[in-house]
Amino acid sequence: MKNYCVRLGVLFAFACISTAFAQGYPNRPIKVIIPWPPGQATDLAARMVSEKLVPVLGQPLVMDNKPGAGGTIGSEAASKTPADGYTLLAGSSGPISISPNVQKVPYDPLKDFAPICLLAVNPYVLVVNSSVPAKNVPELIALLRANPGKYSFSSSGSGASSHLASVLFNSMANVSAVHVPYKGSSPSVTDLVSGQVAYTIETVPSIISFVKSGRLRALAVSTAKRSAAMPELGTIADDLPGYEMSGWIGFMAPAGMPNELRARLSAETRKILQDPDIRSRFIALGLDPAGNTPEEYAEFLKRQNDRYASIVKQAGLKLD
Repeated sequence: MKNYCVRLGVLFAFACISTAFAQGYPNRPIKVIIPWPPGQATDLAARMVSEKLVPVLGQPLVMDNKPGAGGTIGSEAASKTPADGYTLLAGSSGPISISPNVQKVPYDPLKDFAPICLLAVNPYVLVVNSSVPAKNVPELIALLRANPGKYSFSSSGSGASSHLASVLFNSMANVSAVHVPYKGSSPSVTDLVSGQVAYTIETVPSIISFVKSGRLRALAVSTAKRSAAMPELGTIADDLPGYEMSGWIGFMAPAGMPNELRARLSAETRKILQDPDIRSRFIALGLDPAGNTPEEYAEFLKRQNDRYASIVKQAGLKLD
């Protein structure tokens, strides 16, 4: 009985120390590594939520953009930082769920990161330059089949979500086109608008203003169902049954971050994602607000990894 009481006392003391540790966090600025250029969907979502976290945590959240290699450069940098809660990663589907299934990356997506909270799920949109003579998906497919290798498509980087979304489209449509990779969505879309490339499959935030101005033509969304952000568009699956791709954005940290800190950050982030202002801003950008616990996020990541592994295997996707 005496030993039991001693053990109980030790556990209670440890719980009190852990709680105090969590309550004292943070006591200095937190860096948020964003593995994409400013203006990309992951960047925008992370900045919006981080802005709301500042008054809650009482410390600045400093954005650190590290673009390149389809998001893997910044992701690798985050995986190698101390797991003390003072470095976060604005994780996304490309470098975490997709790239590891098609190429060797310098980190294990399920072991080297500690999930905190899923911020949003985002659909992709198949868009063409306004000069391309295709008004819908069947017309684009017919055009590409009639001109194998003549047209090119852009992506935010080899192995990035937009790249694989386009490769999957090309594979299922049985068309041949030239891949032109960029370091992020912004330069990819910029060259699409200028006519340097013919089409891409990109996130709503990166293309919506150009579609509204008529400089790009949106043909369809990549999700199984229509998007609330662009309800006038049908889905790629309407013409290519079984096609489905969507991205996700979420806060992560290096593996080993104390559970108490993850739990606190997740809880505060989930509250922010219920804020009507944040929800309306997300939806306006074409992002569906999410929010979950670290445990739920870990399960989500496992399902995503398994799903993309299956897609890559079935379609025989290979990097250029």
